[in-house]
Amino acid sequence: MEAVGVVGGGIPSLSARLSSGTTRRTTAGHLAYAPGKKLSPASTHLAAFHSTSHLFSYQPSPLYHAKSRNSPKTHIFLPHLVASMEQVEESYIMIKPDGVQRGLVGEIISRFEKKGFKLTGLKLFQCPKELAEEHYKDLKSRPFFPKLINYITSGPVVCMAWEGVGVVASARKLIGSTDPLQAEPGTIRGDLAVQTGRNVVHGSDSPENGKREIGLWFKEREVCEWTPALAPWFRE
Repeated sequence: MEAVGVVGGGIPSLSARLSSGTTRRTTAGHLAYAPGKKLSPASTHLAAFHSTSHLFSYQPSPLYHAKSRNSPKTHIFLPHLVASMEQVEESYIMIKPDGVQRGLVGEIISRFEKKGFKLTGLKLFQCPKELAEEHYKDLKSRPFFPKLINYITSGPVVCMAWEGVGVVASARKLIGSTDPLQAEPGTIRGDLAVQTGRNVVHGSDSPENGKREIGLWFKEREVCEWTPALAPWFRE
């Protein structure tokens, strides 16, 4: 009498030694028990699962090996893939005439550097009236517009282009509310300014405006492309 047992996987075997018989593989990949024979040493391993689980291991198919035998294997670490999908933005940050006159340039730049953003453009600049009007054209209908233009053109400003993931929203948080009296302690305006009309610094309010304002205040060759040595310590 022959007993047939299916134990899963492609190469089954038994863990218990049978005293009165052994097994042989059938063409269907089953184990057939033949009375009167002993199991060989190779048949004493239970193969319902491989000795090392394949659930967390990478085992390319033979076809993959055939195709990539002469090409290097590339592994993609998931956090790197996620980081590469994040959108790098640009923001225009301007230290206004009061910030320059009060000697706050280094303090303000330092806050953005410590955050980990990349400075790609920097210059001290005397803003002409036409440029100021173009920059603030959305406020042209407001009664304070002439006063605002006179303020921005009253002395040199520091123009900056900053780059990074989420730099626009993060820069707005670093700067604080338009009214310094409403700005949180720890923000630039919360710490360094007291009036809306002298609120030290400007920051782009959207990624689209960031690109527009950088293009407005900088010439093409004034913006640098470079890789900070500390970049891997700020982003995965």
